[in-house]
Amino acid sequence: MEGKTVVVLGGGVGGLTTANELRARLGSEHRIVLVERQQAHLFAPSLLWLMTGDRRRDQVSHDLRSLLRAGIDLVQAEVRHIEPDRKTVVMTAGHDELRYDALVVALGADLAPESFPGYAEAAHNVFDLEGAARLAETLRAFPGGRVLVAVTTLPYKCPAAPYEAALLIEAALRRRGVRSRSAIALYTPEPQPMPVAGPVLGAAVSKLLAERGIALNTTRPLASIDAAARELVFTDNTRERFDLLAAVPPHRSPEVVRRSPLANESGWIPVDAGTLRTRFDDVYAIGDVTTITLANGKPLPKAGVFAHAEARVVAREVAASFGGAPARTFDGNGYCWVELGDGRAAFAEGDFYALPAPAIRLRTPASYWHLGKVLFERSWIGSPLERAAATLGLRFGAAMMGIKAPI
Repeated sequence: MEGKTVVVLGGGVGGLTTANELRARLGSEHRIVLVERQQAHLFAPSLLWLMTGDRRRDQVSHDLRSLLRAGIDLVQAEVRHIEPDRKTVVMTAGHDELRYDALVVALGADLAPESFPGYAEAAHNVFDLEGAARLAETLRAFPGGRVLVAVTTLPYKCPAAPYEAALLIEAALRRRGVRSRSAIALYTPEPQPMPVAGPVLGAAVSKLLAERGIALNTTRPLASIDAAARELVFTDNTRERFDLLAAVPPHRSPEVVRRSPLANESGWIPVDAGTLRTRFDDVYAIGDVTTITLANGKPLPKAGVFAHAEARVVAREVAASFGGAPARTFDGNGYCWVELGDGRAAFAEGDFYALPAPAIRLRTPASYWHLGKVLFERSWIGSPLERAAATLGLRFGAAMMGIKAPI
């Protein structure tokens, strides 16, 4: 059989998994190319532990090449144009155009803190490596005061992140003995925590916050941040003062995607809910860069768990199109941890494709859920031996708990 070329754009969770799965499924006559501008793979779920000083910068990232199977071509470049009509990807100067037989777009969502007035001057970015590290330094010296966690705009990736951030900051201040001198409040334009997962889960997360004295303020859209006055400014012109601000920055699709024929009017890539195909038969998109509308009219959350599962589906789809084993569709099942601090976490899981609305439940907080998150981290960015041992541990633990293994 004549060899074909599959190009994967993006070296995050989705792109990395897709490339590795394709290499495992396709013969050596087929070429797998991964295009990624960064040399290191950042494990984003660990940023919240970096934020609280429980991880160092070098512990939350890993050299991307070392995470790839042998036989994958890694091209370190920025994608400038995606041209499905020519089946071509154009990259930065110094690199040739790449022609493909199948393309997988896994470019994620870009952070745009500069687009929100006052953000860069006043807020700690909990989604950024440098921002999380700076917040850890600030927390170590923080004498107490008014701490606000805020969501600037929707959508954003990892729906639990701002709630986890508030819970982990509370635990860190308590550990340092300054909790009694601090007030913590969370502001979000959402009607409840993680609204796509339904009212039951939202109520459970709200209860976790209330039990720790964290004031939850929903349906509070922000207009700007007044850095000089150290105040949040809301769309109704009310203001809230802060001494320390941790905030979710605006998210948007990458510019190369917005300029491509793949994107819709909002800049994201609509895909088939089962196959992840775009409107071009030989082009797939997965993860945060996509948009999938659920039965309740809300979008599928932007989260690494979905990118990971979708990557496996797409790898099988591509392999099947080349004459491999039959493909299978993405089933919409997902999960996430909600870290509480103090070595404990809750665990949410369920079917986001369920009718008439997602069926999600939150498992009672416990230390073993936190251990599962640590194993999950090690299964991604540990040494080869750590990754193998952590994967076995996750599968065993999942079987004991009666859940689908998160790996």
